[in-house]
Amino acid sequence: MTAPEVPTPQPATALTRDLNAAVVVPAPDQDAEAAFAAQGLLAALPPDFTVDKDGSTIPAWSLAPYGFLEGDAPDTVNPSLWRNAQLNMNAGLFEVVADAVYQVRGMDLSNITFLEDPTGASRDIVVVDPLISEECAAAALDLYREHRGTDRTIRAVIFTHSHVDHYAGVLGLFPGRTLPAGVDIVAPDGFLEHAVSENVYAGNAMQRRAQFMYGYLLERSEQGQVDAGLGKNTSLGTTGLLAPNITITSDVATRGNAIPIGPLRIEFQLTPGTEAPAELNFYLPDVRAVCMAENATPTLHNLYSLRGAQVRDAKAWSEYLAQSIDWYADRSDTLFASHFWPRWNSEDDPNAIVSFLSSQSDLYRYLHDQSLRLANHGHTMVEIGEQLDGAMPESLAGQWFNRGYYGTVNHDSKAVYQRYLGWYDGNAAHLHTLPPEDAGPRYVEAFGGADKVVVIAQQAFDDAKSAQDYRWAAELLTHVVFADPTDPSYTAARTLQADILEQLGYQSESAPWRNFYLAAATELRVRPADGTGSLPSPQFITEPVLAAMPLNMLFDYLGIRLNGPAAADSPLGIGLTVTGGLPDDPTTYTLRIRNGVLVQVPGVLDENSADATYTVARQGLDDLAIGATTPEQLVTDGLLTVDTGTLDPLNTLNGLLDTFDYWFGLTTP
Repeated sequence: MTAPEVPTPQPATALTRDLNAAVVVPAPDQDAEAAFAAQGLLAALPPDFTVDKDGSTIPAWSLAPYGFLEGDAPDTVNPSLWRNAQLNMNAGLFEVVADAVYQVRGMDLSNITFLEDPTGASRDIVVVDPLISEECAAAALDLYREHRGTDRTIRAVIFTHSHVDHYAGVLGLFPGRTLPAGVDIVAPDGFLEHAVSENVYAGNAMQRRAQFMYGYLLERSEQGQVDAGLGKNTSLGTTGLLAPNITITSDVATRGNAIPIGPLRIEFQLTPGTEAPAELNFYLPDVRAVCMAENATPTLHNLYSLRGAQVRDAKAWSEYLAQSIDWYADRSDTLFASHFWPRWNSEDDPNAIVSFLSSQSDLYRYLHDQSLRLANHGHTMVEIGEQLDGAMPESLAGQWFNRGYYGTVNHDSKAVYQRYLGWYDGNAAHLHTLPPEDAGPRYVEAFGGADKVVVIAQQAFDDAKSAQDYRWAAELLTHVVFADPTDPSYTAARTLQADILEQLGYQSESAPWRNFYLAAATELRVRPADGTGSLPSPQFITEPVLAAMPLNMLFDYLGIRLNGPAAADSPLGIGLTVTGGLPDDPTTYTLRIRNGVLVQVPGVLDENSADATYTVARQGLDDLAIGATTPEQLVTDGLLTVDTGTLDPLNTLNGLLDTFDYWFGLTTP
């Protein structure tokens, strides 16, 4: 099945042109971030650099589509975002600290970092954050070794946090995609739990929303995807996961406590609840360099990710940055991170690192404190977002490294409200609102019909004096889109809403906002009214991810797939003996369906209450968990034997597991 043809994007309206023309950015030779982005380049990636997905000619990663990012910003891109998109084209191998720290940037959304023994006594290295895709990690390692020596041997890999762009390419670092003996995998406390829960438990919904947030399917062009805010985009190669064998806990991560990792001495700082639920910064005392993971990069980050994630703690984020200053700043000459470019103290700016970290610490604290100040005045999260948006102190907003290329003041302030007060704004009319499919027809009827709504929205769009007019028109039209698809005005409403959202995307400084708006416009233009005709659902839970999951997490995912209403009247008891599992996993498990819930208990089920018992290979359970097989096939493949009873109870359980459709509508029903 092929993707439907996407209609040609519309040009910028006069209002969009005027709004974008009013955005002033520094000239490249006056832009401190531009100087940092270019510093230390050893080997630039060619403009058409491409990494193919293994076994195909389909690119897992390519810079070639971004050749249009030259010159001044076009009318269809916010000039500040255009500036950031151009800076993120500084791609290649960079020397961060001579004979000690090297980064490959522009080969995925994130950076991969190679740490060498600064004494030169060892050719062993430590790799930090091996990108999203194995193909990209392998290509980055090849580039590094080409310039730093083919005899460089990996002795440890550090995952700074639990997001997929910082661990999923790890197997690409090793021959045969197999972890050699003697290589340590280092991660913060809670890493595996959060890597799984974020990318598996809510994975289908999160991946679908991420497709909008990063603009996977948008054309790379002046009217399409230009950047992802943190980098060009996410790679689309092979992903995996390795469980850590060295976990950094709070008793290890203390000030001044350097521990041996590979050939290096490294001090760690745990920062849970900041940019990720499990995250760490680290310090290299022998070269006076600090790695800030994703906690301090030259953009306002997300307190809430639009792809969906746990709301982050702005207060803790600010306090951990202050702790980083206290622990490391007076001992650091270099700061690098897992996205963007490093920064260095210099004769011209001996306090560059302290100034940067202090400003970002204050940025998140300001968002935290002022959002709660306004909440305590009785303002709702929507009102707070409007009041703080554009009203940040110039001392913060005027720093280009604080601009909203990824997060925004508007949605970050709403995240603070949500963290403390939740989704409910206290207005009883909002306590139990109708779903869009129920509210839409009623709004349309109240306006006198879909055709009247379209006329009003068209007039608001045509006569718009501000972006608020566009927002109002889009809100009106969403009621028609979620009402009656057989109405003669339905197609006109979708077309007009797409045109309006497209303009809001053109105006956005935030890359995720732009991508969401433009992806929504595409969905409105090409998605059939009945939601059919979708592409096949991608498989985002890969074999290595499954293999790293403890059994209790695997059964948690089965419980998420269980259709509770259908299972409520199907009580069940199954006993499992699992072979080939992880070393720390129980070998026997009891699964029960009770009250529409899948209850898991380690241990043997009482045979008198068991509907059946089975011996099953862990590989078979993995395949069953993602719907890749059936109980009958497991028997045929020799992965399952029936110990007592029949196969019927397991078939019953399997039949109660939902299969998730990836291509559900976001802007459409």
